Amino acid sequence: MTLPAINKLVVHMGVGESGERLVKGEEIMRAITGQNPVRTIAKKTQPAFNVRKGAPIGCKVTLRGDAARTFLETSLSILEKTIDASQFDKNGNFSFGIEEHTDYPGMSYDPKIGIYGMDINVVLERPGIRIARRHIEQKKLPNKQRVTKDDAIAFVREQLSVEVQ
Repeated sequence: MTLPAINKLVVHMGVGESGERLVKGEEIMRAITGQNPVRTIAKKTQPAFNVRKGAPIGCKVTLRGDAARTFLETSLSILEKTIDASQFDKNGNFSFGIEEHTDYPGMSYDPKIGIYGMDINVVLERPGIRIARRHIEQKKLPNKQRVTKDDAIAFVREQLSVEVQ
């Protein structure tokens, strides 16, 4: 019960505009992850980037279970199994980016599509976190049940064979 585990993995692709680029990004995301992406919406209007509030500007996919684990291992192998310690937050979550979608197996460069990058966010949790989320008799999560930055780094080193710098 004390070992952290991967709760979910969120793959996000920010395109910056709606239309044809977003549709191509969704197709790439569908091909890489095997799931249908959900569009993300702009929260603020930013005239410098021609972004209006409420306009779709990206897409994301949430992976759980074995699909999350295999996708994470594939993504970390693209980075040559090295990540920086600054990519971990105090709650034990970590994030990293992939610059080109063409690095994934089975993906190739197509001049009509272009190159898209993506962000990968990994949420680690220990079993028993349900006590903080349940509706009836909700309790505060004890400190020993929380995942810290050091716990997450140890998990990544031992379970995923990743070098943390």
